[in-house]
Amino acid sequence: MPHLLRNSFRALSIGCAAMFVTLAPGVAQTNAPASTQAAPAQEADQARQVDLTEKQIEGVLAAQKDFDALAEKAPESTTDTPDPKVSAQFDSAARKYGFANYDEYSDVLDTISLVLGGFDPKTKQYIGTDGVIKQQIAAIEADKSIPDDDRKQALDQLNDALKAPAPPIRNKANIDLVAKYYDRLSAAIQQDE
Repeated sequence: MPHLLRNSFRALSIGCAAMFVTLAPGVAQTNAPASTQAAPAQEADQARQVDLTEKQIEGVLAAQKDFDALAEKAPESTTDTPDPKVSAQFDSAARKYGFANYDEYSDVLDTISLVLGGFDPKTKQYIGTDGVIKQQIAAIEADKSIPDDDRKQALDQLNDALKAPAPPIRNKANIDLVAKYYDRLSAAIQQDE
């Protein structure tokens, strides 16, 4: 579960469609999700989208330090079955910030990630995940300081991400809420990285 939390915050920083790719000093690298099957993962993401509230976003922002501390203390699990004691700690932390349990917190975080992935970080405007990925492709193509092999690998990964589009945002009001909290969410992500 701590590994899931770290991956959730990492996904939040780059969004659902771009969660396969992160930009690090001008070079894109792959962060493989637990499931490599794009279609089932997209269906699961669509099913888990929630209608965000300000209280939920505030809760995610407030809970970050507690979840980071829990993730640091919790042992890495080598099985798919979470330790009941660790699960109880995560559920307790989620309840402290107004969530029914860790699963609800995770669903809210996933929805924020999905929406945030469609924001242009320069203009802070929602352009969709395809638009963000296309901007990343253009930036890599324009950056001549990237070695050819790295450029090719990054472009291949970004083009693959374009072929597996993120699910559409079900509730357009989620875009407005994430836009309202964009700066705070971005700052929280940078702290977590």
